[in-house]
Amino acid sequence: MFRRMLVARLGLAAICLSALPGLARAQTGPQPPLRKERIEIVTLRGKRHSFMVEMAIDPAEQSIGLMFRPRVAADAGMLFDWGKPRISQMWMRNTIASLDMIFIGEDGTIKAIVERTIPQSLAVIDSKVPVRATLEVAAGTCERLDIRVGDKVQHMMFVVAPPR
Repeated sequence: MFRRMLVARLGLAAICLSALPGLARAQTGPQPPLRKERIEIVTLRGKRHSFMVEMAIDPAEQSIGLMFRPRVAADAGMLFDWGKPRISQMWMRNTIASLDMIFIGEDGTIKAIVERTIPQSLAVIDSKVPVRATLEVAAGTCERLDIRVGDKVQHMMFVVAPPR
């Protein structure tokens, strides 16, 4: 009886895995460049910093992110749009370039920053508060440009409805 149940379960598992071949394959290289859009970060002191970022919109793009990319240009990055506010949890698996992660509220306000992440780390990097998006830029960018919590990110996804 036990043997028959075990064989049945193994057979079911094999069928499920064969039906989902994309999930069974490990990522071995970077994804092709994604659609790019311009964003601007406006500091509380009024300085403006422009970036051309790749837009990670769907779960497949988001799951790969900047993995296997050897570097991120000083004025580039990747913007992960979560669609609605949620706790953002990231990691650095297969990411070989250190990054700064900027967690952005739905009105474009920077809610949290984690600087100089550790390449290849499996430690969870958590926004700690619900955010609409996460921006990954080259490590040291936040320090170099004096980007801080409270600064604003300008992009059409952060349009705030006018007061009623």
